[in-house]
Amino acid sequence: MSAPLQLQVADVQERIDRIVHQLQHLKSDRNEDGIPIGIISMENWEWPQGVALFSLYLYYKESGKPELLDFLTSWFDRHLAAGTVPEKNINTMCPMLTLSFLVEETGREDFRELCLEWLDYAMNELPRTEEGGFQHIVSGRTNEGELWDDTLYMTVLFTARMGVLLGRDDCVQESVRQFLVHLKYLTDPVTGLFFHGWSFADKSYYAGALWGRGNAWYTAGLVDYLDIVDLPLGVKQFLLGSLERQAKTLSALQADSGLWHTLLTDPTTYEETSATAAFAYGILKAVRLGYLPEIYAAVGWKAAQGVMGQIDENGTVQGVSYGTGLGRDLDYYRGIPVCPMPYGQSMTLLMLVECLKHRS
Repeated sequence: MSAPLQLQVADVQERIDRIVHQLQHLKSDRNEDGIPIGIISMENWEWPQGVALFSLYLYYKESGKPELLDFLTSWFDRHLAAGTVPEKNINTMCPMLTLSFLVEETGREDFRELCLEWLDYAMNELPRTEEGGFQHIVSGRTNEGELWDDTLYMTVLFTARMGVLLGRDDCVQESVRQFLVHLKYLTDPVTGLFFHGWSFADKSYYAGALWGRGNAWYTAGLVDYLDIVDLPLGVKQFLLGSLERQAKTLSALQADSGLWHTLLTDPTTYEETSATAAFAYGILKAVRLGYLPEIYAAVGWKAAQGVMGQIDENGTVQGVSYGTGLGRDLDYYRGIPVCPMPYGQSMTLLMLVECLKHRS
């Protein structure tokens, strides 16, 4: 399989370098009053930074650039030295996935001890929903009885990774349970897409939002999850079956621009770049690894071309929606503001690196 001409002749590496630079220096230029966490600046410790750190780590493994490893270790060192490691919850756990890999890269015992502490929280202290799902507790909100599709990327990948690192099958099996419980309650049987969240307390999907980026956490997260763990064949087939059904629906909903709308089935909502980049990354990687049929490559390439059009001359990815909680009506999703975010940069980075793999 070869990349389209437009991507073959583009200087993809230059785009990657600019995106990485902007990602490392991203600052907030918007008023976040009333929000209990800072989710834009790379100096903070939250889920957007966690997604960004993991993308930089994956790029480090591809490129071998030592300055990336230096950036990652320095990021954690600054927080440890300043005592700014936050309280534990689903979202603040996201940076720990990268730290678990840095344990092996550096051999540092303090990194290992911190990972063990957070793993113990995930396995033994994290609030659970019915059927043992990880309750999507976040900074400032407990979200009692709620399952969110974000949780798989933010916490479950780390749990699985620690199981592999420590040789603990109980952690790997916990990650399997979380995927199965989340898919059981969040899958829309009509479309094969995923609802943003389910409340056991209210027995409700709230707005019933088939939200773009929430779906993209599965697409991008699954292909990386399968890199981390060796799953029983039946479980792997089940997860990949869900991926293919999702991809089939996505192919029908893709806009002419190559992007997807922030509410996937509502073409009146704005097109959103971070979800599209994550879809492109997940789909193209799945095709390359034989997880999806070749016919979906065209969907991935169309998405990649659309995302490339959203990268400005400074390397900032535009058209990215701000952090989005579980909304009780669809207008909430329609009104989420748009601004550069770490996950927009990071998912675009992963997408472009995947594009280079297809070019070769």
